[in-house]
Amino acid sequence: MITELSASKGFESRHIGPSPQDVSAMLQTIGVSSLDELIAQTVPDDIRQRSPLDLGPALSEMEALEKARQLAARNIVLTSLIGQGYYGTILPPVIQRNILENPAWYTAYTPYQPEISQGRLEALLNFQTMIADLTALDIANASLLDEATAAAEAMAMAKRISQSGRTVFFADRDCHPQTLAVLKTRAEGLGWRIATGNPMQDMDPELIFGAILQYPGTFGAVRDFREPISRLKAAGAISVLAADPLALTLLKPPGELGADIAIGSVQRLGLPMGFGGPHAAYIATKDVYKRALPGRLVGVSVDSRGNEAYRLALQTREQHIRREKATSNICTAAVLMAVIASMYAVYHGPDGLKAIARRIHKTASSLKTGLLTLGWNVRPSAADGSNTLTMLPSNECRHGTHAPGFAASPAAPETPSGRAPHASPPARSAARRPHKSTQPRETLDYRLNATLIPFAARTCSQCRARSEWHRGASGRARSCGASG
Repeated sequence: MITELSASKGFESRHIGPSPQDVSAMLQTIGVSSLDELIAQTVPDDIRQRSPLDLGPALSEMEALEKARQLAARNIVLTSLIGQGYYGTILPPVIQRNILENPAWYTAYTPYQPEISQGRLEALLNFQTMIADLTALDIANASLLDEATAAAEAMAMAKRISQSGRTVFFADRDCHPQTLAVLKTRAEGLGWRIATGNPMQDMDPELIFGAILQYPGTFGAVRDFREPISRLKAAGAISVLAADPLALTLLKPPGELGADIAIGSVQRLGLPMGFGGPHAAYIATKDVYKRALPGRLVGVSVDSRGNEAYRLALQTREQHIRREKATSNICTAAVLMAVIASMYAVYHGPDGLKAIARRIHKTASSLKTGLLTLGWNVRPSAADGSNTLTMLPSNECRHGTHAPGFAASPAAPETPSGRAPHASPPARSAARRPHKSTQPRETLDYRLNATLIPFAARTCSQCRARSEWHRGASGRARSCGASG
């Protein structure tokens, strides 16, 4: 009776295609008597596992879903301020309902049969057009997997088109750390070397076949790369700009800076954080380099009736034609994420995207002002239009260096008025060192939709007071009258 009530077989029968009769007919067709005989003929004996896997009893579909919910409930959902290409976003509900949660879209893959996927191809063409507009470059593909692997693809593309025997690729030290890690891994297998440093000072274009520059940098700095890009061009090296697409609504685009290739993540165009992914990337380049471009390309053509139609273009680069020499792979795309990003741009329009970028910048600027008032060291140090702020890990007080013995001093005693007195500090020693506040040593990044969050009260051992923005254990506000 219990066996009859079990639903564990429902999922198997619904999703595993061949019935026992189908299996028997197929075995008879190929001339074997059983699946065991088929496996014995095809799988080498020395790699076969004789004992069954200890997986426990199978779960029904409902039981598996409930177990997945229980596991998901163990996640601790916090506000992530890590930055480095990952930002809190707002996905419009109409896109969430009709694309992200729609099986007609969320099962989408780069189409093998484009003639039956016109709507999907049109959405990808929108993506390509959006990227070409934002980067001011001639052509963009239909997405890559993420920014780090897009950087590796761009490095390989730069090597193909550089026409030099050099084997060194320069990487801006302000690239995101995951990008630098993937670049080093990819280069190692190809016999190339990655050199990192400040592109304004450390880069020698005569020794490299290309360089990647982060725009804005991972710590928030926005730099004018026209001079290093021109030096790369004069030396026959290829320039790659890793650019934030939302920032490009306000900043000068890579094409106008002279870059040969632009790559980046489109995560901040409405894509949920997703505990780290998946998020689509983009790659764009000049028309002259289009045949070296990796990834799928959607083009506009005419069908047999003379109507406009979409198709996959430049397929001579593809794996199914060039095999191991292909510059494109059918797996190098994140179609659903690219479609969502393109629809996010359609939903808001050019003016809406600019308004979002301006609001983010104003919010980050307000946060920066508040942090500086509190005495924190913040990068970038100038209001350069960046959407990113980085708290320095040393948490040094803005008052600079103080006498030894004053580091991490306790709060000053209170006066009857509840405020700490401003006594003059003792004479400073000749051996000065940076003053460390009582705030724990840690790095805090504030990127994009930055908001003021309550810090633990910090004690400055020079002014011997806490900021009036925060309260100590006693609950009474403290004030710092020293100038920064």
